[in-house]
Amino acid sequence: MSSQMHRVLVVDDHPLMRKGVIQLLALDEAFQLVGEASNGEEAVALALHRRPDLILLDLNMKGMSGLDTLKELRAEGVDCHVIALTVSDAYEDVISMLSQGANGYLLKDMEPEHMLSSLRLAANGEQVLSKEIAGYLLKRPQAEQTPKDEKLSAITRRESEILALIAKGNSNREIGETLHISEGTVKVHVKSLLKKLGMKSRVEAAVWFLS
Repeated sequence: MSSQMHRVLVVDDHPLMRKGVIQLLALDEAFQLVGEASNGEEAVALALHRRPDLILLDLNMKGMSGLDTLKELRAEGVDCHVIALTVSDAYEDVISMLSQGANGYLLKDMEPEHMLSSLRLAANGEQVLSKEIAGYLLKRPQAEQTPKDEKLSAITRRESEILALIAKGNSNREIGETLHISEGTVKVHVKSLLKKLGMKSRVEAAVWFLS
């Protein structure tokens, strides 16, 4: 696990929930709060100014929704990890956020210790999903699928192996141990295969691969 301090932006339109998340982050020295926002417009402005490593984004906000905020963040070139932190376990919400480049999806009713451990993983580049919604990756409707053969033919055999392991939820370290390569080499392969597949995150690639 990296000892790097991760800069975090918290976005939620409920003050009590926002403060609760901030207090939770303060319990872990790995996280440094660089801003809090109560709506999507503030979130985009702060993300561009503060350049966080991790954004915790509520889904159901007044005005600009979490999904629209995510789209705007990506359109503005904000490429840090974005984790949806929400009460919604609706299939459509999960798939929409992941397909637009969210790097994880966590439910607000998680135990605090579990949430902190998930956020540590997310800050280090891992995909994080609450166990209640992880199975949604296997249930994507046929209408949402894209023919795979052409895209899969564009990636190397090693990248295909790594993609399959990503879809199983393996971390970069676990992939490296399985394939007997360094974690840094895994990161290079992941970046390459995401570019070839035209996808924004490893979670989106896992959704697509399992569909």
